[in-house]
Order: sequence, then structure tokens, then C-alpha cells
Amino acid sequence: MKRTIITVVGRDTVGIIAKVCTYLAENEINILDISQTIVQGYFNMMMIVDTGKMKKDFGGMADELGALGHEIGVVIKCQKEEIFDKMHRI
Repeated sequence: MKRTIITVVGRDTVGIIAKVCTYLAENEINILDISQTIVQGYFNMMMIVDTGKMKKDFGGMADELGALGHEIGVVIKCQKEEIFDKMHRI
């Protein structure tokens, strides 16, 4: 299993979750865990996903999700789990 952390942050609008999840499903990326909150009109979502069956490379996925975020008015960032863990182990 190849786990990736995806974060989505920006002003809340209709369809953010739907558009991100549609991209993931179309690319055979399975959502393992998801948390989302809206605070005073700002949307924040963190997902842990399995990219083990994905046909694209990590960079391609990250670039496409970044472009999708720009299109829908949010910032989408992707990090491989091992890098995320090392960055937060202090």
C-alpha cells in the first residue's frame, strides 16, 4: 500500500469534496480516511489515500490535483506518507 496525505484548504464552495473525490476515483486512488471542517466560511480537508493502484506517477497526480484546486479556488497539496511522518517527527 502506498499512502499519501492530501490536504485541501480554501473558501468553502459547493462541490469541493465531489470534485476531489471524482478525480481520485477516476485515477484508482482509494480514500482510507477523511476529515473535513468548515470554520467561518473556510474549508479544510485532510485525506489519507492509497495510491498503490494509480497508473500515474506521484508528481503527475500532485500536479493535476494542484491544477484542480486552482480551478475550484482551493489549494490542494500532496505528500507521501513517509515524508509527512519524517517532517512531523520532532
